[in-house]
Parts: sequence; C-alpha cells; structure tokens
Amino acid sequence: MRRVGIVGTGLMGSAIAKRLISKGYSVIGFNRTKSKVEELASIGVKVAETPRQVAENSDVVMTIVRDATALEGVMFGEEGIAYGARKGIVVSNVSTISPSEAVKISGRLEGEGMVMLDTPVMGGPPLAERGLLVVLVSGSKQHYERVKDVLDDVASKTFYVGGQGKANALKLALNLQVALTAIAVSEGVVLAKASGIDPSTFIEVLNSTDYKTGLSERKGPKMVQGMFEKTFALEMMLKDLKLINETARELSTALPFASLAEQIYRAAGRRYSDLDYTAILAFIERLNATE
Repeated sequence: MRRVGIVGTGLMGSAIAKRLISKGYSVIGFNRTKSKVEELASIGVKVAETPRQVAENSDVVMTIVRDATALEGVMFGEEGIAYGARKGIVVSNVSTISPSEAVKISGRLEGEGMVMLDTPVMGGPPLAERGLLVVLVSGSKQHYERVKDVLDDVASKTFYVGGQGKANALKLALNLQVALTAIAVSEGVVLAKASGIDPSTFIEVLNSTDYKTGLSERKGPKMVQGMFEKTFALEMMLKDLKLINETARELSTALPFASLAEQIYRAAGRRYSDLDYTAILAFIERLNATE
C-alpha cells in the first residue's frame, strides 16, 4: 500500500484525501486549522501534527495550500516538509502558483535533496472525490513516472507538459477561461433579465447550444437562483488573476481582458470574497440595482 501525505486539507485537499482512501491508499494529513484534518479521521486519514511528520510518513506528499507564501511556509518553515523528507520523496504541488515561483521553490527543494513536481488540477472538489480531475504535470519526467499511479487515481486525464513551471503556466491560462466565462454568463443573465426574459430560460437555452460550458451546466442554474455555494472562492479567483497578470508582465505579453477581469473581481471581492467565484453575478446585478 502506498503512503500519501496531504498538506492542506481544505475543500480540495479533503476531497483528494477521500478519493485516495477509497482507492486503498494510506493517507496522512496536516492542516494549520487542525479541525479540518480531524474531520477526515473517521474515514481513516491519519492526523499529523506538523508538515514534517507528514513527510516522515509518506512516499508522496501532495501540497494544496493557498499561495506560494503558504507553500514556502509548509516546505521550509519550522517543522516543514523539507526537514522530514527521506531520500527520493516526491512533493506533488497541487497549489496554484506562478511559473517563476514554481521554479524558485523547486530549486530550493533540490538543495534539500527533494524533488517537486508541479501538479495543478482542473475541476472542483466534487470531481476530485470521483477521480475526475484533469491533472497538469511538469518537472522531472522520471519522477512523474514514479508517482503517476497516484495522480491517475484522482484524475480522468493527466497531461505531462514539460519542464518546471510549465504546468503552472497552463493552469493560469485555463483559469483565465473560467474567470472570463463566469463574467460572460453573468452579463448574459443580467441582459436577459433586463429584457424581461426569465434568466433560467437564458441558461436553459445556452445549455442547449454548442456554447454551453461546464460552468453554465453545473453552476448556471444555481447562479440564477442566487446560490453561490463555495467550491472555489471568489477571493481565490482574484488571487489567480493577479498571478495571470504578473506572469504576463514577466513575459512582456499583453492580456487586456485578464487585466480588466482582475479589476472586476477585485471590486466584487469587497463584498463577495468568501462566496463562490460565480458570485460575480451578484456583483454585476448590484451594479445595475436601482434604489
């Protein structure tokens, strides 16, 4: 039985833990808010006191934290992963960070005798629990082959896309599609409603055409009912848009709509940051509200 450690048992980390337990893995988890990992103990997840303890008891460690600062903390902070790693352990970083951050952190880990793979994912927690994520992988192909079975057990498809940081770049390009799609669906809903058309009809017709998306199918009906149950917080989408635009500047690349989207999500975040990112609809509706 392979041993997998998970550092960061929020929505996605918990879902991946449940999936791996169901596939017969031995799983040990750590979260800064201890109650979040203790909730998983009932299904067989072992509770670690520190990231170091996770590394000491794992063959593969999956890190699923908020950002690069949090990742560096669990890697190199007091009782971090780097201090408990045995030779040959692989860190599979699921967290969304920039390509340049991935290269920097990977290089620092190599100095500690460890290997990091970039393994960001597409798909939310419900898909993770069913093993239907899309996993993007970059870094050492040799080490990817060593942990491919673990990644395949949480994924419907896995793509190896090249050297360190490449998967992070692809993840940001894909998240830009999600951010802009949420805005487009929201503005379509608002326009239909202003025209006297039931917004549910707009969603139903949209989902009957070639222009439907996973977002419009899974989240669209909930959006028009004002239901923004969090699977990916609006504040996290804003964080990713910041990374997208920072990366574009590093590459001397103009992304005008990404820049505009960051401004829109930042304004929405003042009120709706802890709701699902599809609460961008509530923000646009508020802009159109009359006193």
